Amino acid sequence: MRGSGYVTAVSVAHQRGSVEDIDAAAADSQRAGVEELLDAPGVSEAFVLQTCNRTERYVVTDDPSAGQTALSGAITDVSDAAVVEMGHEESLRHLLRVAAGLESLVPGEDQILGQVRDAYEDARAADGLGPVLEEALTKAIHVGERARTETSINEGVVSLGSAAVELAERECDLDAARALIVGAGEIATLAAKALADRSDVEHLAVANRTVSHAEHVASVVGVESEAIGLDDVPAALNRAEVVVSATGSPDPLLEPAAFETAGETVVVDIGQPRDVSPAVDERTTVDVFDLDDLEAVTAETRANREAAAATVEDIVADELAHLLTRYKRSRADDVISTMYESAERVKAREVEQALSTLDLDDDQREVVEAMADSLVNQLLAAPTKSLRDAAEADDWATVDTALRLFDPDFGDEEFPPSVAGAEGTVPEHVSTAVDADD
Repeated sequence: MRGSGYVTAVSVAHQRGSVEDIDAAAADSQRAGVEELLDAPGVSEAFVLQTCNRTERYVVTDDPSAGQTALSGAITDVSDAAVVEMGHEESLRHLLRVAAGLESLVPGEDQILGQVRDAYEDARAADGLGPVLEEALTKAIHVGERARTETSINEGVVSLGSAAVELAERECDLDAARALIVGAGEIATLAAKALADRSDVEHLAVANRTVSHAEHVASVVGVESEAIGLDDVPAALNRAEVVVSATGSPDPLLEPAAFETAGETVVVDIGQPRDVSPAVDERTTVDVFDLDDLEAVTAETRANREAAAATVEDIVADELAHLLTRYKRSRADDVISTMYESAERVKAREVEQALSTLDLDDDQREVVEAMADSLVNQLLAAPTKSLRDAAEADDWATVDTALRLFDPDFGDEEFPPSVAGAEGTVPEHVSTAVDADD
């Protein structure tokens, strides 16, 4: 069969895993993770999503056990309790829920949809996408867009950056405070904007390895601000009452020595991996909070969005049903294509033989050929619809029988329920005739 595949996935996320678990499960990069999976035996497609609070891998294989083996080899040094393994339909449902924001630490947060899009581009650049994951990811992005435009799932605290500021507000008075943002990426920018929008901070410093990037962040906030390099962070810590750190640095950027002369400081570390050394929390003048602590902040938001989330769940269920139907129809189209190819061969042979015995002009030959085409289409219209109905009903025995009837080279391939497939090469007039009956 052409383009068939079974999706298998594994996830290490904030619901069951710690920050250390998520970090340990991560590949060097999303693209590197895809390339690693594609090297595993039996893997035809791969997708990797890595964010602050999740590391997930998806593969497409002909045999589910090959997918499980490939994923188990990619996730090591992580406690079993933190790892969630998923089969075909469960993987697809989870992917749609992730893009919709239902699996996020902050329900409905906007950043995850952009992160899914970025991961999609990384997988495509690594040649990891084929007909199965291309269809799934396109559907996931569509679901994410519907969730945000048709419901209120993203109202209120909708990002890790704004959640970090909410947590800081609970721990200290931000009015007239001096604040420091470490990082200049999307989440750091959101934290800087949230600080400016939600409080009356007196001064905001933005620190980054590339100062020009910090200057850009400083330019978009509505309070007095300055951009500094990482070398200037210790001096900025001496003046700051609140710090939000959100970088992608592989090593801690804030060590205990940096706080040696700092006063009372609230630090919210949303870097992945952690930006703040664990030893910093031992200082009596510094209170450090990380991603795990944001659960309490987001609990209220989660409660307020239950009604919207229920609507999003309905969207996910509806779109998942459409996705599975498309996969099943695609698999049926593969069989239908084989059926038509077989019939076309017989038709061409018989027409050629008949025409060779008749003395017909071009117009007459066209009439004979058109009649043969019409006969093939009429004879196969009913079996075509029956095969598509059988696929949607998971009646793979019927599909299997059809292949054996029309493909003499067909072997003993089994069709597991809900297995995805590529679009078949069914003639355009066939699809039109069958769809008219649906």
